[in-house]
Amino acid sequence: MLWNSKAKGRIMINEIGCTTAALFLTLLAFTPATTFGESTGSGPLIVAHRGASADAPENTLPAFKLAWEQGADAVEGDFYLTKDGKIVCIHDADTARTAGVTNVIAETTLDELRKLDVGLWKGEQWKGTKIPTIAEVFETVPAGKKIYIEVKVGPEIIQPLLEEIEKSDLRDEQVVVISFRQEVVRTIKATAPQFKGFLLSGLKEDESGKIDPSIEKVLDVLQRTGADGFSSTRNVINQPFIQQIMDAGYEYHVWTVNDLETAERFKKWGAKSITTNVPKTLGSVRD
Repeated sequence: MLWNSKAKGRIMINEIGCTTAALFLTLLAFTPATTFGESTGSGPLIVAHRGASADAPENTLPAFKLAWEQGADAVEGDFYLTKDGKIVCIHDADTARTAGVTNVIAETTLDELRKLDVGLWKGEQWKGTKIPTIAEVFETVPAGKKIYIEVKVGPEIIQPLLEEIEKSDLRDEQVVVISFRQEVVRTIKATAPQFKGFLLSGLKEDESGKIDPSIEKVLDVLQRTGADGFSSTRNVINQPFIQQIMDAGYEYHVWTVNDLETAERFKKWGAKSITTNVPKTLGSVRD
C-alpha cells in the first residue's frame, strides 16, 4: 500500500476554477527555488552532519538550531526506535558515549532516555541537553530547508516514521531518507515514493586496488531498491566511479567533508550534497 502524502501547500486543479488555476500555475513558475528546499547557489547542498556537530553536542536540538544559524541547507540526524515505539535522535545503539551510562535504545523507554544528559560530554555549557524526539527535530527545520533522516534500524521504523512526517509541517521535498540498510531504502521507496531515498555505503580498496563494493554492485543495489541516489564516504571513491553513478541516472552525495579543498573537489565531480560537521566553513562551496 502506498502512503498517501498530504501534499502540503499544493492546490488540486480540479477543485478550483480555470482562472484561479491559471493564476496559480503562473505564480508557481516564478516561485524561487528556495521555496522548495534547494540551494540558492549553483553548488551542492551543505548538510550539517548530526547538526553543527563540531560546535555543539551531536544529534541534539542545540546542534540543529546552530546548523541553521550557520547557514546549512539541510541537517542530517540519526534515528532509532525506543522500547515503547518512539523515534529518537541518537547515533549509537546505546547511550554510553554521549550520556556516560549504557542504556540500549531498543530496550529503554522514551521517558527513561529523556532523563539522560547528552550534552555535558561536549562541554559545561551544554549541560542538561536531552535526547530529542524526531518530532522535536522536525520543528527546527525552516521552510525551504531539508532534513536527511538516517534510519539506524530496520524497516519496522518506516510506518511510525511516516506517521511523524504526516503530523509535521514538512513538505515532501524537504524530507530525504538515507540508510546503509537496503531493505529500509527499498521499503521507503515502495511505500512513500514521494520522498527521496539514498543508499549509504562505506568504500574500501581490495587487494588489487579496485573499489569495493564495485560500481556494478552499487548500480545493481540502487536499481533493486529503487533508490534515488548513492551517498558514500569521501575516502577511496574517484571521479570515474561517481560519473558512472550519475550516468546511470542516480544522484551522488558525499560525507563527511570538513575542509574546503576536498569539498571543492567533490563539487567539481558533481556531488549534489556535501555532509559536514562544519557547515559554516563550507558555505562558500554552494556558490
